[in-house]
Amino acid sequence: MRGHGDYRDVSHWMTTVDDELTPRPALDGDTTADVAIVGAGYTGLWTAYYLARADPTLRIVVLEREIAGYGASGRNGGWCSALLPSSPTALARRHGRDAAVAMQQAMYATVDEVGRVAAAEGIDCHWSHGGTVTLARTPAQLRRAEAAVAEVHAYGGTDADLALLDADAATARCAADGVLGGTYTPHCAAIHPARLVRGLARAVERRGVTIHEHTPVTRYGPGAARTPTGTVRAPVVVRATEGYTPALPGARRTMAPVYSLMIATEPLPDEIWARIGLAGRETFSDFRRLIIYGQRTADGRLAFGGRGAPYHFRSRVRAEYDRDPRVFTALRRTLGELFPVLGDAVPVARAWGGPLGVARDWAASVGLDRATGLAWAGGYVGDGVGTANLAGRTLADLILDVDSELTALPWVGHRSPRWEPEPLRWLGVNAGLRLVTAADAAEARGDRPPRLTGLLGRLTGH
Repeated sequence: MRGHGDYRDVSHWMTTVDDELTPRPALDGDTTADVAIVGAGYTGLWTAYYLARADPTLRIVVLEREIAGYGASGRNGGWCSALLPSSPTALARRHGRDAAVAMQQAMYATVDEVGRVAAAEGIDCHWSHGGTVTLARTPAQLRRAEAAVAEVHAYGGTDADLALLDADAATARCAADGVLGGTYTPHCAAIHPARLVRGLARAVERRGVTIHEHTPVTRYGPGAARTPTGTVRAPVVVRATEGYTPALPGARRTMAPVYSLMIATEPLPDEIWARIGLAGRETFSDFRRLIIYGQRTADGRLAFGGRGAPYHFRSRVRAEYDRDPRVFTALRRTLGELFPVLGDAVPVARAWGGPLGVARDWAASVGLDRATGLAWAGGYVGDGVGTANLAGRTLADLILDVDSELTALPWVGHRSPRWEPEPLRWLGVNAGLRLVTAADAAEARGDRPPRLTGLLGRLTGH
């Protein structure tokens, strides 16, 4: 565990957050609660928030190894989006078309809900509901853009949800180099993610929730969460640990922690922003296979990230993995390719990273086993800012035994298969990452890309 001064180094967001990051008191002895929550990120805190709002008499205890927002909640790209790791087609294949439509509509509504709560609770998370522009910069990417719009429209969406843009319309929003077209959705807001999670922690405390930081859970099971300094006994125990789940006993193959890394520039002058665009603080990406993502921050920086860091053997998560100079160099190079106006003169002010959680079938899930009282949510594959809010509302209804539209959603009760044992997991995920990178490079050259097939395709979700 870190000293509180070290937490500022976790990410650009934690460096610029609006509090001192002083750890709250650790658990000191045994206690009882109605609900014990393991993890003080978005999932755990949203669950606590909606439970406390629905029933102020509940005794809710949140246990956190480091400090609230230490994990992905304080490090991510700052997209509060309606994105899900499972496509509508994949959801329909498992659960039917109506269920897929309901899930997507719930995610659209979730973006507005996060903004509403942030405003109501006085959380200044630099909320800017500017939507997302996803660029197509090769013919293959343009075909994927067209397919994405067709899929959304096939499941009840309209141009008001996802619209196809021609080159001029896409460039008007985000003037990257070589744009052929793209898509635009209004269902996303750019945020300062650490301000949101830290503000949410204060909001739940105002509602009577107890948060114990510097309190690692070493074991949990029906009726109890155990730590080195005491045990919390509760009829309901919620696992809200996402990419850190493999550290829990018996959970090493439940979730694969895959690293995503980011950089942030110094604030850019107005003349550069005039050439880049993003005037509405749209979040931006493109249709390459290896995900990239960016935003224009409230203080005028480009915050930009992507995948590509290796998966580490036996699902290890360590602080030294948060920084990979090779990936940071690649991100800066990609940013310069997108926006040549940056040249070599715009330095990277900060670089950071961290793990996100990937379920074996690339499907997020939420659930409560009523026989044991064990609840869970996660597997967001990097789309957790909005999804965790929907998970928290859904868990609250499940725990309070409320039948609702949320508890009828198709991800409720879904159980992903376990990941393959090592070394298959390490070989498959890392080989898949290399192939995806090679496929993007081939497309950029105009060559035919390699295909992901068989075990590699299944291990990497393609």
